[in-house]
Amino acid sequence: MTDLSRLFRPKTIAIFGGRWAENVIAQCLKMGFDGDIWPVHPTRETMGGLPCFKDVDALPDAPDAAFLGINRHAIIEVAAALAARNCGGAICFASGFAETGDANLQAELIAAAGTMPILGPNCYGFINYLDGVPLWPDQHGGAACETGVALISQSSNIAINLTMQARGLPLAYVACVGNQAQTSLIDMANALFADDRVTAAGLYIEGIDDAPAFARMAAAARQNGKYIVAIKSGKTEASQIAAQTHTAAIAGDASCSSAFLAQCGVYEVDTLEDMLELLKILHLFGPLNGNRITAMCCSGGEVGLIGDMSAKHDLVWPNIPEDNATYLAKQLGALVTIANPLDYHTFIWGDEAAMANVFAAMMGGWTDISVLVIDFPRNDRCSDETWLPAVNALCEAVRRTGTKAAMLATLPEGISEQWAWTSIKAGIAPLCGLSAGLNALEKASNMPATFLKGWQPCPATTISDAPRLLDEADAKTLLSEAGITCPIGVRATTADDVTSNARNLRVPLALKGLGHLHKSEAGLIQLGLDHNMLKQAAFAMQSCDGFLIEEMVEVSVAELLVGLSRDPQYGISLTLGVGGIYAELLADTRTGILPLDRDFIEQMLSELHLAPLLNGYRGQPHADIDAALDEIMALCRLIQEDTRITEIEINPLILGATGQGATAVDALIWYQDNSDI
Repeated sequence: MTDLSRLFRPKTIAIFGGRWAENVIAQCLKMGFDGDIWPVHPTRETMGGLPCFKDVDALPDAPDAAFLGINRHAIIEVAAALAARNCGGAICFASGFAETGDANLQAELIAAAGTMPILGPNCYGFINYLDGVPLWPDQHGGAACETGVALISQSSNIAINLTMQARGLPLAYVACVGNQAQTSLIDMANALFADDRVTAAGLYIEGIDDAPAFARMAAAARQNGKYIVAIKSGKTEASQIAAQTHTAAIAGDASCSSAFLAQCGVYEVDTLEDMLELLKILHLFGPLNGNRITAMCCSGGEVGLIGDMSAKHDLVWPNIPEDNATYLAKQLGALVTIANPLDYHTFIWGDEAAMANVFAAMMGGWTDISVLVIDFPRNDRCSDETWLPAVNALCEAVRRTGTKAAMLATLPEGISEQWAWTSIKAGIAPLCGLSAGLNALEKASNMPATFLKGWQPCPATTISDAPRLLDEADAKTLLSEAGITCPIGVRATTADDVTSNARNLRVPLALKGLGHLHKSEAGLIQLGLDHNMLKQAAFAMQSCDGFLIEEMVEVSVAELLVGLSRDPQYGISLTLGVGGIYAELLADTRTGILPLDRDFIEQMLSELHLAPLLNGYRGQPHADIDAALDEIMALCRLIQEDTRITEIEINPLILGATGQGATAVDALIWYQDNSDI
């Protein structure tokens, strides 16, 4: 693994360029960087009040880090000179490389750098808030801290925006990756996780270029008690195009990326707000032990709001233990309903001791986290003096019980940055806004359900030739040889042959015209035929390349769609869903990334919205799930072992009742070469 320690924690910095370089110097001086700063410019005597050096050779020593804010063509020579002097690493700020189509210039840069780490090109740099090192050419909103989270982004502007958060999240590092021409997001994450002061990480990802390495990075982080929250962009066609033109990233399929992240144990969120709020919980506590939550509110409105909003979340509101409830009734009086969430009214507002007693009674081993719902008054027009007893009472209750706690504001601006920092320093999570706060609590209390310890994806393979679609007869021959159950059938070359070729098949029969992807739409399927009807039905089918006649599967409890596909980023994906002609309309699917074991695949089936149809819904027979799992596992083995197969789709896989088996009734297989099957 590339050593990035000198680059991220430098003692000496060389800064190349003009206006952008001056900005970096200004940020270093403003943050109080206590090492040596060496501006480099061929004609200027000083920059930012510091003496300039003419070139790399004039530097007094090998710099630990360099910022290259110079022309993209000039960078090549400077990178080579820095590498020759054993520089610890360089940030290439300039754009105009692979992200705009000039892959050759990017290759020249990497060759010139050799073993010297390069961030970028097209990279804004990084800020190390732990040691006061901003190799960053712009303003930023962060502050020094002793421990905190690392934010790594494939978008420089997203990174800038995240530094401006005023939610109390301590930032240890903020880093941009640019084009990842040499040093990847994964390399940077490994390096920053190696710093014991980093507690968790937030990633803004446009594309993952090495899925197995990402999985290893996430596993190593989890093993060290550090967790990752990620936003994966590129879930729509528009954002995929933007990602490709922005940082030359391949965004990939949304369902595949979500499945991959979950199997790596990465928390995926959709918004920056959700990322920040979840990171606060992980920074302070790591994952919560469970999803039991208690809440203390000072009005019925807040109780109603939190109750309604939390109904959409996987959170449990446990009943208050009898002794605690008796104590609370005594403390709060007959007018207060004792329930969770608790509306403690304002009878004890301002009485710090009484509030501490009440809050402590809502804590203990029967809850995984306790939440004080509180919005502070504006600090520019109002006084928050009378809110201090509530905060002190919460801190005292936490001290007594050892329960994890959060302050949850109904509005994002309900907790000011000052109060958020006060809360963080007290070990209490400040959650800004009910929506993002509840999302964060749900995520933190539920490890990704599909996390697989020690899991590694299958290696991605390059599809060199345009795959061809096998006709269904050939596809089913391949499936049958792999042990997958298909209907008994025969092929016929012409319409005149169908009756004689099918003479030994049991009616009713299915007749399919071969050579078309969508046979139903082309009128190339006829069902429920007997032998006397075959020839006429075959002559009615136009533009097909032969025929497949099969015995129909007459026992059907449920129909599944099973799809396997080679993915350029994640290896091989498995998609399971409700099958049949309404599969696309219902869009009831689950996706996983191979390899997967039988238990995992059974869990995928159980998560389908229409899973009750497999399990005896309203007195119907139970589907033969064991047989379905046998067939799905065989399909997974087939695509893993035969690298010429690029995609398999079975729709439907018909399931009989328990003990009656499962049959691949319709099959599509795309093959990578032109050899005969």
